[in-house]
Amino acid sequence: MLDTDAIRERLLRRREELRKRASDASAEARHEGDPLSADFAEQVTQRENDDVLGAISDSARVELEQVNGALRRLASGRYGTCVVCGEDIEPERLAAVPYTDRCRGCAEHAAARTVRP
Repeated sequence: MLDTDAIRERLLRRREELRKRASDASAEARHEGDPLSADFAEQVTQRENDDVLGAISDSARVELEQVNGALRRLASGRYGTCVVCGEDIEPERLAAVPYTDRCRGCAEHAAARTVRP
């Protein structure tokens, strides 16, 4: 039996962490606290850092969407059920990735389809 209260708390904590990470990365990329340097070479470095910050922000937003989906599934009683095959998601998988919506088999199958030779 799943401890839904503990799962909800873990997901809510993760959601707040991700919101903060995305917000911080976006603010830093906009140079809110650190305007662009007048030195061209320094600007190049700052722009490269902006790319990294953008990737961090995008990654946090993607994971945030997954966490929100897990919270919706939890509220509707569908948490822990694979959205593809309808089977139970392995408890070990849920412990490792609490926002997952697929069992190991369906996740591996989807990953194999996206890998190109």
